[in-house]
Amino acid sequence: MKQIPPKIVRQIFILLLILLMAGLIFSEIAPYFSGILGTITLFVLLKRPMEKLEDKGWHSTLSAILLMLTSFFIILLPIAGAFFMLGKRIRKAAENSEQITSMIKSQLQTLEDYVGFKLTSQVDASAVTEWLTSNLQGLAGGTFNAVIAISIMYFLLFYMLTNQKKLYESLYEYIPIGNHNLKIIGDEVREIVRANTLGIPLVAFAQGFVGLIGFLIFGVDNALFWAIMVTIGSMIPFVGNLLGTLPVFVLSLSNGNHFQAWGVLLYGSIVVGSTDNLIRLYVLKKLDDVHPLVTLIGVLVGIPLFGFIGLIFGPLLVSLFLVIVRIYKREYGKGETEP
Repeated sequence: MKQIPPKIVRQIFILLLILLMAGLIFSEIAPYFSGILGTITLFVLLKRPMEKLEDKGWHSTLSAILLMLTSFFIILLPIAGAFFMLGKRIRKAAENSEQITSMIKSQLQTLEDYVGFKLTSQVDASAVTEWLTSNLQGLAGGTFNAVIAISIMYFLLFYMLTNQKKLYESLYEYIPIGNHNLKIIGDEVREIVRANTLGIPLVAFAQGFVGLIGFLIFGVDNALFWAIMVTIGSMIPFVGNLLGTLPVFVLSLSNGNHFQAWGVLLYGSIVVGSTDNLIRLYVLKKLDDVHPLVTLIGVLVGIPLFGFIGLIFGPLLVSLFLVIVRIYKREYGKGETEP
């Protein structure tokens, strides 16, 4: 019987050892993986400003601290505040979910005469209540893990900004990929990160702002909260601004304010929907436009992993997975040239 060459045995053993140790490391760091994704995101966004400050004679440490503080107050703090506000609303909604479900059932009864089907008999208020309590409250939790992830994010970000040369040398030394392909992949990752962190939130914030104007025009209570819901819904394909406008429509109908209800629904469908199309046409085409399927899968993966912030990090994670697949194709494919 032919024996396996000792060199191959040693190579397989080392690979298995690497995989085992990597699995142990990633299994423990998984709850804080959003911090690593956040580091990559902020590094891509702050790399050029860091280089400009250094070209002007700023010390690297001072430049990094200034950019990190700027990112904290301009990016992280507003997002954290919005999610905190949303979490409080979700907990309140979960506590009164049975009442809300009953309200929706009462509105569905008005449609039964038109469709000839008992819609309300198919809605189980207790089941909806149980689902809301077990899932929605969980999305708003994880405060301790979030603090740890943010601490890891800024610790790594400081190192990456102040030691860019060593960082690149480490990547070329430890990642088993050809230098040419590694540079190409790095450019792709930068474009994907820019599209996810600039393009998707830009569309969402624009729709949220336009939605806020509409809620104020029609005199909706808690207009800012519902504008945040429009912003979050805009990041989710096939959901869009309905996440904010549809509940307002139902609540307005239940209060007997039909003008407000239909006004908000039409405004959200026509005006806010047009905002999405215009921004995607004129802005996202200049970036690496993200396919809606990637965004949808990313949201489904990201929210259970990272909570609400998974709306951004989920698509980024899926995009990075696709980049890794392309790495394999370039390194070990049959040599076909890409178009």
